[in-house]
This record gives sequence, structure tokens and C-alpha cells, in this order.
Amino acid sequence: MDQGLFVPLVLGILEGLTEFLPVSSTGHLLLAGHFFGLTQPAAFIVLIQLGAILAIVTIYFAKLVTLIRDALTGKAYAWRFALAVILACVPAIIAGVLLHDVIQGALWESPVLICSCLLVGGVILLIVDRMPKRVIYDDIYQYPWYLALIIGLFQMLSLVPGVSRSGSTVVGAMLFGASKRSAAEFTFFIALPIMIGAFGYDLYKSRDLIDMSAGLNIAIGFAAAFVVGAIVVRYLLNFVSSYGFAPFAWWRIIVGAAGLVAIFVFGK
Repeated sequence: MDQGLFVPLVLGILEGLTEFLPVSSTGHLLLAGHFFGLTQPAAFIVLIQLGAILAIVTIYFAKLVTLIRDALTGKAYAWRFALAVILACVPAIIAGVLLHDVIQGALWESPVLICSCLLVGGVILLIVDRMPKRVIYDDIYQYPWYLALIIGLFQMLSLVPGVSRSGSTVVGAMLFGASKRSAAEFTFFIALPIMIGAFGYDLYKSRDLIDMSAGLNIAIGFAAAFVVGAIVVRYLLNFVSSYGFAPFAWWRIIVGAAGLVAIFVFGK
């Protein structure tokens, strides 16, 4: 296989595997570039995420259609859920637009920061996963507006590479009474407007940089992220219900620690 097509394929698979896991897909993609030379322009990382997002639409198509139908017919739960999703997305959208250049500049170029966030975030996720908690909310359609806003504020942390969007929202939800399964499912739904917005914004800002070659790379990464993301979404909730988030926490700790050792000991 041509090396030029191999890199976006591998990165697309990595994106699909990690987008919905609390391990930071952006952090993994950036580290793959730093340590293994698997690099693509910054816009590529954001643009292929739409493939993973469309995986949610595919898996949750029936639920989405039902929600839209019930909202149009005036059912209160559907409007309440729509408000919850909006409240959970607004803080990160505002911060993402205001800090876009800083995030994709200095922060994306610091492997030490990314590895540190993976390590610290893994420890936090492990602690929260094992904490004795009283579950108050087990149905995403019953999340109150203030819980959605709290989750949205936690989601702002994920603008730092290595923190993880799903990881930050899961931790925020669980700390304030959500069950593990519902916390994971809610992150699926709030990913839709967040990532579609990020896709549109980066596509607009990068419109002059995308030529035929870049478009082909994006298409390959997009397709790989879609296929692998669909598999992850289909099985993730059952996995979380059975095993919790500890396996992902340990993965973060191992990757973050290994990355820091490589940087400081081996000078990578």
C-alpha cells in the first residue's frame, strides 16, 4: 500500500477506536504523529472526526428520528432533552471558537502536556469509577438542566489535548449522580452538535488548504473512522455496564507514563 494512503488509514482507525472512549482521540492522534511520524495537517484530525460522528447517527438513527418526531409533536421530554443537549454543548462551543488558534497551536504541539493529561486524567477516572456513589439519574431523557450544564462545563476541559471529551463529560456526570451507562450514552448525543460544529468551523478555516491530495487523505481517514467508530459505539455501553471505566483509566495511565518516559529518558 502506498505510504501516503497508509498514514490516513491508520489515523482514521485510531480516531474511530478512541473518539468515544474516555482516552482522548486527539491526544492519541497527536502522539502518533510525534512518536511514530504518522502526521497529517491539523485540520485532518478534526475533519475525520465527522466519520465517527456519523457512526452515532447510523447506530442511533431510530432514536434520533423518534426524538425529532416527538419534539415536533410537542412532547415535553423531547424538548427537555434537546435543551439538555444544547446546555451541555454551549460552553465548549464558545470556548472552542475563542481559543481555537491557541488550542491547535501551542497546546497541540506539546507532547509533554498531552502525556501528562492522559496520566492525570487516567488517575482521576480510576478514582471516580471506584468511588461509592449514589445513582440519581439513570435515564438520559430525565437529566435536569443543571446537570447538563455541569457536564458542559466539564466538557470545556477537553479542549486541552489529552483530557478527552468523553472522559471529562463522563466524570462530570458521574460525580453529580449519573449512572455509568447513562453518562456514556449522553456523551454520544452531545458529541453530535459539538463535532459537527468543529467540522464545519475547521472546514471553513482550511478551505484554501484542501486540495485533491488532502481531500483523498481526509476521505480515507473519514471512512475508516466511520467503520471503526460504529463498531465501538455498538458495543461500548454494554462493556461499560459490565466493566466500568477502569480499563480505559489504566490505558490512559500506561500510555501517558510511557510517553513521558520516552520524552524525558530517551529524548524522544
